[in-house]
Amino acid sequence: MTFAKITQVAHYVPEKVVSNDDLSKIMDTNDEWIYSRTGIKNRHISTGENTSDLAAEVAQELLAKAQLSPESLDFIIVATITPDSLMPSTAARVQAAIGATNAFAYDLTAACSGFVFALSTAEKLITSGNYQKGLVIGAEVFSKVMDWSDRSTAVLFGDGAAGVLLENTGEKPLIVAEKLQTDGSRGESLLSGLTNIETPFASKTYEKQHLSMEGRAIFDFAVRDVPKNIQATLEKAELSANEIDFYLLHQANSRILDKMAKKLGVERTKFLQNMQEYGNTSAASIPILLSESVKNGIFNLDGAKRVALTGFGGGLTWGTLVIDL
Repeated sequence: MTFAKITQVAHYVPEKVVSNDDLSKIMDTNDEWIYSRTGIKNRHISTGENTSDLAAEVAQELLAKAQLSPESLDFIIVATITPDSLMPSTAARVQAAIGATNAFAYDLTAACSGFVFALSTAEKLITSGNYQKGLVIGAEVFSKVMDWSDRSTAVLFGDGAAGVLLENTGEKPLIVAEKLQTDGSRGESLLSGLTNIETPFASKTYEKQHLSMEGRAIFDFAVRDVPKNIQATLEKAELSANEIDFYLLHQANSRILDKMAKKLGVERTKFLQNMQEYGNTSAASIPILLSESVKNGIFNLDGAKRVALTGFGGGLTWGTLVIDL
């Protein structure tokens, strides 16, 4: 039996850092207002790099760390809701940029759950026995879809990318248990990228061209539904919440993480956090946190730590993977 293993991790963010104080110069806000409500201090903002540029940097670093040629890759999956274009996909652009001529490539759209959904998908490609190596990357340039006059959303998001190299070298299953969910009936509470219909036969225009969010509805969804999902996944794995070494959750809001820890009855220190430096980077947030954690020595990619990866966001989508890192 072929098992997938995460053998390398990497992340990349634009050089420009925008602080809460910087934002206070262009909108009616301040550092105390933002930080007390979100836990965010800074975010990285692109000054010209697009989503595929960030993702390609991650891909190249993953290959360099593993000393692999791009031709050895079988697939590239990019999770994003801020693609360069709908066609070609961001993943196809990455494939071309790095010269991965033997890899098939496609985008996966599941918003802030994107990396979790993509990793679940990629793991099954490997365990099928048909593919040996692939990249899973979460990448976003949210700055290009924001309404920078709307302080309720513009202060939350940042740009960045991160990902993993999966290889068929695992001695045991990577995913111990998983549960992925979607509720499209609540999808209107978090919107981005509505496309007008303008043809010789019909006309329909949308006012909401930029990202819009019903903040209270999304917060309530996160603290009500997501802990249930985590608990259900733990039950599948026959684990208690305290048997998880660390929780790597989507980095949306520090108060959400506070409530998650309380609901699950575990120490808050088990919930790793870096949103203070990156903001909400959607599909990139979990892999950035993972990559930083490996860099800081929290994980060694030797399977010694049992970890819950949980994403939640637009769609609405949410899901948890229990894996050994």
